[in-house]
Amino acid sequence: MNNSNVYDEAQIKYLTLLSHKFPNIQSVCTEIINLEAILNLPKGTEHFLTDIHGEYDTFSHVLRNASGVVRRKIDQVFGHTISEKSKKLLATLIYYPEEKLEIVTKTIDDLDNWYSVTLRRLVDVARAAADKYTRSKVRKAMPPDYAYIIDELLNENPAKKEQYYDKIINTIIEIGRANHFIIAISKFIQRLLIDRLHIIGDIYDRGPYPDKVMETLMQYHCVDIQWGNHDILWIGAASGIKSCISTVVRISARYDNLDTLEDAYGINLLPLATFAMKFYGNDPCECFVPKTNAEGNYDSLNIKLVSQMHKAIAVIEFKLESQIIKRNPDFNMQSRLLLDKINFEKATVTIAGKEYPMKDCNFPTIDPKDPFKLCPEEEELMEKLKFSFLNSPQLQKHIKFFFSAGSLYLRYNSNLLFHSCIPLNEDGSFKEATINGAKYKGKALCDMFEMITRRAYMNRWHQEKVLQDFDYVWYLWCGPGSPLFGKDQMTTFERYFIEDKTTHKENLDPYYKYRDDITTCDNILKEFGLDPAVSHIINGHVPVKVIKGESPIKADGKLLVIDGGMSKPYQKVTGIAGYTLMYDSYSLILVEHHPFVSPQIAIEQELDIISTRSLVTREASRIKVGDTDIGSDIKKQIGDLKDLLNAYLHGIIKIKV
Repeated sequence: MNNSNVYDEAQIKYLTLLSHKFPNIQSVCTEIINLEAILNLPKGTEHFLTDIHGEYDTFSHVLRNASGVVRRKIDQVFGHTISEKSKKLLATLIYYPEEKLEIVTKTIDDLDNWYSVTLRRLVDVARAAADKYTRSKVRKAMPPDYAYIIDELLNENPAKKEQYYDKIINTIIEIGRANHFIIAISKFIQRLLIDRLHIIGDIYDRGPYPDKVMETLMQYHCVDIQWGNHDILWIGAASGIKSCISTVVRISARYDNLDTLEDAYGINLLPLATFAMKFYGNDPCECFVPKTNAEGNYDSLNIKLVSQMHKAIAVIEFKLESQIIKRNPDFNMQSRLLLDKINFEKATVTIAGKEYPMKDCNFPTIDPKDPFKLCPEEEELMEKLKFSFLNSPQLQKHIKFFFSAGSLYLRYNSNLLFHSCIPLNEDGSFKEATINGAKYKGKALCDMFEMITRRAYMNRWHQEKVLQDFDYVWYLWCGPGSPLFGKDQMTTFERYFIEDKTTHKENLDPYYKYRDDITTCDNILKEFGLDPAVSHIINGHVPVKVIKGESPIKADGKLLVIDGGMSKPYQKVTGIAGYTLMYDSYSLILVEHHPFVSPQIAIEQELDIISTRSLVTREASRIKVGDTDIGSDIKKQIGDLKDLLNAYLHGIIKIKV
């Protein structure tokens, strides 16, 4: 805010532009009053999720029930005035209005009476959900078709205008719009209870429906994404990076999720199937049977073909990765060059000077004299796959959303969000990396990697211009200094081909040793410009082994790890089905979830996810909008508006009639 009456040319130019939106003194004053009032409202509730890994059903349910907030709001509104059975029905109706109505309307005898009671209860819950927002914000969240009706019901006192209120409810029922209204107000309640959604990485891989997760996020009213290593892999694949494409296809085959590529994204896998049958048609490919084939049903023709495709693309992946490593010695990944260490006659491989027998040594496309080179058929196959990935409209739409809503890290309301780690040295100092001849560490390293990723995607049709950028995007997936990976190596080759599990070991970055250290967490927060006294670090990536007694709360509450196993393959390791985090105007609350069975059971039996809430922090007084990042922006807007008001009052800017 300018406290003088003197404005320079740039300020006058800006205020002139601002005057187009606020053309007179009254409009400026009205907006200042409005913004000052908003600063004193309670902050909206933030919802944190991570490591979804394509588990759409669980993700969708957690979003619908807002990690238990919906049920708590019902308890708050009705207390002991309605039965537990009625509360369960009401909650399920809010979660799944279309599906639950289809069941209820076939079983209730006096449907009009049920509608009347239910509509009133839903309005009561909606009113409670809306109580900390301005009427303007609430109206913007309303479904357009019913905005006027909902506005009237929320803001009229039924006791004072009983006949008017009753007539609205009864008319909705009489004209046959009860179902439509219930669906609309239920989704309205869901929207009001969460002001902002944070996804801390790894939407893709393992689970079957990452595309559905992405579609849901694209329609969500307010969301941000911090990229995970699996997300960066798909970003790389959508950028046409062949090493990333081969890995995406391999992991899809490994978890028998090729349907995601073919059906959701229109990726043509017929060339891979043809190639696999030609070169691996007589190969049992036992090391490549999909992980989801728990029964070991290898007799299935589909499983045989998927296993052959799996092996074919894995071999191509190892070759492509080796080519990147060889042309980038600064990556320090020479230990991952293993194809040239294979003794094909003895069926062994030498790793770190020790020879190991291989479970499978049938590699018809590998030339022992030049093991890293793709054969002509592999080259042709990868060109076809690259074309398919680059020209998938749905995939490109989703990846563009990653860039518009996402980033490598986020600072928001005194919380630092990133998926995996900030690379550290053994002594706890920030690890330095050389990129294009310059050295980076800490925040600068993350900023550089993000810029490289964005630049690579923008040049996806001209890879020759920024080839090293594409190599760095792959490095973010599995490189030892990657803030998204957080390990010294990815032992994919060993896990497929070597029985000795000592070769499978992947050492975590020193960050994971120091993340329970208060001083280290303080240093990281300072590095990113946050106050350690009030700030937190929130991560995912490495599942918390609750079953072994591990706590998600580190460094006396300064760091929170909220990956507890939403992805089903992790649940046998964690013992739970994931964590979420809620940050409302009073508290930071960690929510632990038990496994989710299915939407059908949740709807039919009215079974919610069993969740346990743990208080992380509790504020002495309610946090207001003025205390948040949005509040800081609003204060700047108020300052600008006061400058405009001053300019109007002193005749510096013309008032528009």
